[in-house]
Amino acid sequence: MTIARNLWGHIERRDHRVMRRMNRWRAPRWIRYWMIAATRMGDGWLWYGLGAILLVFGGAERFAAVSAAGAAGLTGVGIFKLIKLLSQRPRPCQFEPHCWSKVLPPDMFSFPSGHTMTAFSISLVVSYFYPSLEAPLFFLALSIAVSRIVLGMHFLSDVLAGAVLGVALGCASITAFASFGLI
Repeated sequence: MTIARNLWGHIERRDHRVMRRMNRWRAPRWIRYWMIAATRMGDGWLWYGLGAILLVFGGAERFAAVSAAGAAGLTGVGIFKLIKLLSQRPRPCQFEPHCWSKVLPPDMFSFPSGHTMTAFSISLVVSYFYPSLEAPLFFLALSIAVSRIVLGMHFLSDVLAGAVLGVALGCASITAFASFGLI
């Protein structure tokens, strides 16, 4: 138990160090706009829009792609809400105010990052069906993940956990749909 406690203490110290640096960093204006835009794109409307575009213009694989991505995204929402309730980890903005970001958190708990989990799970599934979208989708997912740290919404470990869980959900969704012959 002391090994786990020591490891968690190490992670917490690193998280708080990164949080303090981000909260005090006066980012250039273009980075501020980029981070706010990225976090807003991760609010969900972008994924709904992408699903609608794929349904209209996605070709023969559109139903499988949207179904698998939707399954990964919806499962992710349930998982991150459950983990947040269990962990009840406070957000960085509850420890220290951010110097320039006035973005409000969508809920009160930090671990894991739901924006990051959703971005990575949907990006992975959609890029499986449409490989030409892989680079822009993962750039977007990475931008959303970084924005959550820069804007003081999440700790680094929240975002890393969200990315790992998102990739796992994306892989699980592709595997499940393939095993049922839906892909």
